[in-house]
Amino acid sequence: MPPQTSAQKRFDDSRSVPPTSQPRRDWLAWAGTAALTPLVPLLPGCGGSGNASPTMTATIAWGRTEIRQAMQGSEVRAVSIALMHGDRIVWQEAFGALDETSATPATPDTRFNVGSVSKVLAALAIMVLVDRRLVQLDAPVVRYLPQFTMLSEGYRDITVRHLLSHASGLPGTYSHNLFAFAPLPGYAAELEAAMANVHLKHTPGAMAVYCNDGFTLVERIVLSVTGQAYPAFVQSVILNPLGMARSGYTLQPLPKGSFAHGSIRNAQQGQEFVMGYATGGLCTTPGDMMKLASMLIHGGEHDGQRIVSKAGVLEMGSEQNQGLRINLNPDWRWGLGWDSTRQQGLGAAGVLAWQKSGDTMFYASDFYVLPQAGMALLLTGNAPGFKPGPIAEGILLRALRETGQLPALPSKVSTAIPAAATSSSSAVDAMLGIYGRSSKPLKALSPDSQQIDLWVWSAQAKDWTPLCAGLRLRSDGWWWSEAQPGTQYRWEQAEGHRYLLSREPAAAGHYWVTMPMGQQMPAAATPLPPQWVARMDSTWLLANEAPESIPRALGVGAVALRELPELPGYLFWDDSQFLLPLSSDRAGMTVQVPLNDGRDLVELVVETRDKEEWMHAAGWTYRRQG
Repeated sequence: MPPQTSAQKRFDDSRSVPPTSQPRRDWLAWAGTAALTPLVPLLPGCGGSGNASPTMTATIAWGRTEIRQAMQGSEVRAVSIALMHGDRIVWQEAFGALDETSATPATPDTRFNVGSVSKVLAALAIMVLVDRRLVQLDAPVVRYLPQFTMLSEGYRDITVRHLLSHASGLPGTYSHNLFAFAPLPGYAAELEAAMANVHLKHTPGAMAVYCNDGFTLVERIVLSVTGQAYPAFVQSVILNPLGMARSGYTLQPLPKGSFAHGSIRNAQQGQEFVMGYATGGLCTTPGDMMKLASMLIHGGEHDGQRIVSKAGVLEMGSEQNQGLRINLNPDWRWGLGWDSTRQQGLGAAGVLAWQKSGDTMFYASDFYVLPQAGMALLLTGNAPGFKPGPIAEGILLRALRETGQLPALPSKVSTAIPAAATSSSSAVDAMLGIYGRSSKPLKALSPDSQQIDLWVWSAQAKDWTPLCAGLRLRSDGWWWSEAQPGTQYRWEQAEGHRYLLSREPAAAGHYWVTMPMGQQMPAAATPLPPQWVARMDSTWLLANEAPESIPRALGVGAVALRELPELPGYLFWDDSQFLLPLSSDRAGMTVQVPLNDGRDLVELVVETRDKEEWMHAAGWTYRRQG
């Protein structure tokens, strides 16, 4: 998942402590004693021992301190890391314990679910099929899945490349039984069938917005062209040849003591099973992932065996943004499977880095491959509130400096407030209004047609709460608040829509992170039809999750449907998304926000059973309660 700015994190406090009742908008956002094995050769079946590389001493010391500080006072009980330089793992260490009693220490062999880091293997699997001439990246998905259909005719234009680069236009994440305490097979087939009853949220290839559904369809393509289930195919063509003996998908329970447990409200939980294998189901160790990284750095070869063509590796690491009609953040360079083909923190230091992050209900991970510098890193921990990205980035920058590949750490960006600029009152007034996105909409107001104040919707308060006050235009084109200068804002137009963007220094401080935050909502063309008016101010209870469901254990439950007086004609679902009625029993998606804040949109479909209404949304079925 793309990194969040602190402005976004303020909207996602639920990532740290799951509330008693956890709605879909929040759980989807999650998605001590140490053992050290230094200088491990990257050879199949080899162990390794010795002393830490003298060129990495300061880097390792800094990393240990940061990891231990991140663990203090948090839910994360176990963290594991591996850092590779050249053909050797120069640092491999585990911190903490597997259980709440701290009786069983974590080791480098402890397995973690790495969530969306799994997408790198999905892209790699497709490139293997491209090498075998069984798949073409720019061929339509319907060539391989002729039964696949959607309500929008544009679905025929979705290509395999679109699936791997988040540009397909699929809704986002199919929720039903995605995370559970036991294996629940059939998720990918169910998603494919469900797409027949929903629309696209944007034209394929028009923009890129993070999309799990596309990678789940990759599973169906692999099965269609090979006759093998996706986990078996990946095991046979990637994991086994690389000697990744402690890696695989959560198809069955793991041996006790082999994995780090997650927790809910500080209570230890059983094994987490992720049914979206291609999008987030890999269970692995940092050491195993260094074998994958080494193969990528060596252009597709491992131990004299070719896994994938060099051209395939380079295509995965090539920028996929070209041709997007809505691309509000050109600094963000999507790859195939990779979040970024030039991660901004390393890129600001002049170093090429491929990067992928991944969260599940119980884990958070970050994976880096530096193909030119010959480095790689995986950092993972067993709590969704763990933030591995800034630590991983800091470790790599210091490793590059210690090995002489970086003269010095990059300088911090200037956060001095620029000189004031002026904007016409009509231009300011045009920026005001409500901005929709996938969660917690925003509102821009002005007391004088010069200053802008931003508000964010609070599901708890059922009202708008202050986000940033006193924004005024500055000479750099951004709107700054002297009282809250940490984050700046800007408005841009694209494809007839006005967007709100945020910018702030990254945690490392040496580069800016810019994120599209929301799309201005135009006035609805017509009032709500009577059938939807009759459903206003109603509550809907999730009814179709399996007993083993982790969202159920977290308390995902009641969802509200209402109409905001400030935005008449729109349905406001789950205190998060605005939809427009398409018929008396269907409501459609309304925003197209690239990168991250337009992900996981829903289409509402009402079904009547024995004179009782039920609501379908992204795989979940809700029963009307009032």
